[in-house]
Amino acid sequence: MILTVTPNTALDITYRVRSLRPHTAHRVTEVTERPGGKGLNVARVLAALGHEVTVTGFAGGVTGRALRDQLADTPGVVDALIPVEGTTRRTIAVVDTTTGDSTQLNEPGPQITPAEWAAFQEAYEVLLRSASAVALCGSLPPGVPVGAYAGLIRAARAAAVPVLLDTSGEPLRRGVAARPDIVKPNADELAELTGSHEPLQATRDARRRGAHAVVASLGAQGLFAHTPDGLWRATPPRRVHGNPTGAGDSAVAGLLSGLVERLPWPERLARAVALSAATVLAPVAGEFDRSAYETLLDQIAVTVDATAA
Repeated sequence: MILTVTPNTALDITYRVRSLRPHTAHRVTEVTERPGGKGLNVARVLAALGHEVTVTGFAGGVTGRALRDQLADTPGVVDALIPVEGTTRRTIAVVDTTTGDSTQLNEPGPQITPAEWAAFQEAYEVLLRSASAVALCGSLPPGVPVGAYAGLIRAARAAAVPVLLDTSGEPLRRGVAARPDIVKPNADELAELTGSHEPLQATRDARRRGAHAVVASLGAQGLFAHTPDGLWRATPPRRVHGNPTGAGDSAVAGLLSGLVERLPWPERLARAVALSAATVLAPVAGEFDRSAYETLLDQIAVTVDATAA
């Protein structure tokens, strides 16, 4: 079983409009709702790849009930979310169908009490006993300590469970110091952590800070990986146009599934990039265009980075 942790779950709402223009009224042509938050998106992709997945984190209020009701209809995903008094947030994605651009509005999460955080930690340690890998994903809601991910990483390491961290800001900085197996920042998150926008220097610095391997998302340019086994660039054959929301989460699913399947790094990276691109072509986060994924998988160029010499 793969475990994904999403402290700040959300009900993802996607609006589609023909042309998004500021200061005007818009007629929405389509509305979709999905259980969201980075780890839940990761879980749905992992389940679609055939893996058993359990999700944990927090859910509460009317929005939390709607999220859990929809999650119950997701094949292959087991709900181990911790109930809280506060209300789960919503995220709104407005997709301009003419350009394919997406505008994201993210609400703050619920206030988590010390008792709720303690209940989560207890449940997490129990779930680790049957986990083959764990992904720690996304932002932290109010009330959760900023060093929470560092503690969760240490607990996973004590249980001999490999752990992937996908977050930003201070939680990323503290989490990296706890020595996760993989961190998966985007270019901006990595630059904020290290002060460098150059992939080799930035990923090298992140490894010096404690990360065992660093896989940096470079947007349309694919992934750059700095691992104990070498340095690689993985790039798609062409730029794809669509809704990029959730593409990074699909990359995490590719990396995590490759880890538990013991694939070599080049195969993990090719899967991650193909899934990410296929997600851009899907209507909502947490889904991917399977036909596009299968076609792209053989077209991803994974090369040893010349800067490794």
